[in-house]
Amino acid sequence: MAVQTVRDAAQAQDEVLPGFAVAAIREEGRWRCAKLDPEALTDLDAAITGLREMRSTGAVLGLLAVDDCFFVLVRPIPGGVSLMLSDAVAALDYDVAADVLDLLRVDLPPEDSADDDPWPEGDLSIVADFGLGADELEVLAGELELYPDEQLTAIARRCGFADALNEVLA
Repeated sequence: MAVQTVRDAAQAQDEVLPGFAVAAIREEGRWRCAKLDPEALTDLDAAITGLREMRSTGAVLGLLAVDDCFFVLVRPIPGGVSLMLSDAVAALDYDVAADVLDLLRVDLPPEDSADDDPWPEGDLSIVADFGLGADELEVLAGELELYPDEQLTAIARRCGFADALNEVLA
């Protein structure tokens, strides 16, 4: 299977990058989920803007499962955004992953690291306050047997919003 880069997707505007972009919103102790614009899979600014537009009094967390290759967690915080990328090597082929590393001020990995194991980058404690600690998130991001959607479902289950996520993805 050939890897479709974001650049390829931009050239073939009729094609949509596989995956999903969802916002998980916690208000008054309850979770709900909503789909984000599919552009969030290729444009980190679109993802951040979409999450900020949720205008919640509680926590908002973006979940991006990109092309069966990696996932991104995006959490707007006062004065910025907290980010976690499941595999920094994805930045070699996907602009959204490269944008995450850019915001984190992390250099792109060397070209020869493409065959290495997943290399999570960013705030691994991004969902610690929802019950999933940094160590567990790092282990989950490194699970080679799981696709990004499965990893995000496991994160949702652990944080308590798996049912809401399943509803929006059904």
